[in-house]
Amino acid sequence: METISNTLFWISNGLLVPVVVLLLLFFARAILLAGGFFGEFYRRINTQKNFARQLEELTPENAGEKIGLLVGDNNTLLQQCLVKLYSHRENTAYCERLLANFEVDAEQELGRSRTFVKLGPMLGLMGTLIPMGPALVGLATGDIASMAYNMQVAFATTVVGMVIAAIGVITLQIRQRWYAREMNDLEFISKTLYNAKQTPAQPE
Repeated sequence: METISNTLFWISNGLLVPVVVLLLLFFARAILLAGGFFGEFYRRINTQKNFARQLEELTPENAGEKIGLLVGDNNTLLQQCLVKLYSHRENTAYCERLLANFEVDAEQELGRSRTFVKLGPMLGLMGTLIPMGPALVGLATGDIASMAYNMQVAFATTVVGMVIAAIGVITLQIRQRWYAREMNDLEFISKTLYNAKQTPAQPE
């Protein structure tokens, strides 16, 4: 039994360095994600009012003009989908496939945030529990310096893991609302374009 316990102890201690490296890597990626998120948030604040106004004024008669204004100079997932939606407005099956692909692409964009939400606390917990063994050994042998060092590592990994998860949760929740609203807008635009196709030309 002692051999098994020692083996598990060595394995867990050997995992500390990979866990810390992964935490640092995820923390760096989370900071980059947060920076990109705030840039997108600022852009949306500046463009949302104009986008909503153009969408309210969208009718089957002025669809072409309004789509051009809705697209603007941005190259976001929504704008790319709008261009393709208008270009293939005569093909109903293609438009339906385009909306389905938008959902898939949106889920892919949310994947990074979900990864941080799940793996951040997991790695933080591993980074907390692994040094606790050596810390208890240090306490039992009276090596207070070793115990203090291991406890410092344990608490630091916990904090880093929670920060990663917090960034993931915030960006995930807000982006889910963004993509849900954009999906609703795309469905409205698609139906408007379909009505424009069905509207007969007025005699002169």
